[in-house]
Amino acid sequence: MTDGPETISEVDGSDLAAKLNTLFDTMHPRGAAPLSNYAAARGIKQKTGINITPQYLGQLRTGKKSNPTMKNLKAIAEYFGVSARYLLEPGHNAEIESQLEMLRAMREAGVSGIAARAAGLSPEARRDIAAILDRARALERLPPVDIPAVDE
Repeated sequence: MTDGPETISEVDGSDLAAKLNTLFDTMHPRGAAPLSNYAAARGIKQKTGINITPQYLGQLRTGKKSNPTMKNLKAIAEYFGVSARYLLEPGHNAEIESQLEMLRAMREAGVSGIAARAAGLSPEARRDIAAILDRARALERLPPVDIPAVDE
């Protein structure tokens, strides 16, 4: 693989298509439809300055095109907030796929707004918030949650 704007010939088209479709299906607000190719192309242009057409995104997502440039792949990855390596490397990336699954679960449970507000807080502040939530669960007579409150 190359770091320049050249075409990448080693990308597995079906693997890339599956990863792109996962990103499109996951990275949208609760209650909203998955991103369209048009919305993503517009967002990529706004965020990165790179112009990628909706048609080109559609071809990548169906596997009809499997030789994107490094520049385009980096722009797509930046827009979705993932490493370009996720899109480039064949097979599964357990860490990113786990994060995407967590995001999906949080969105479906309606807690992504709470998680977004906690981003960047100190471990102490997150522990305090976790304690408040645990107390609220107890007041609501809900069972305790068996997960660590704060990752340090």
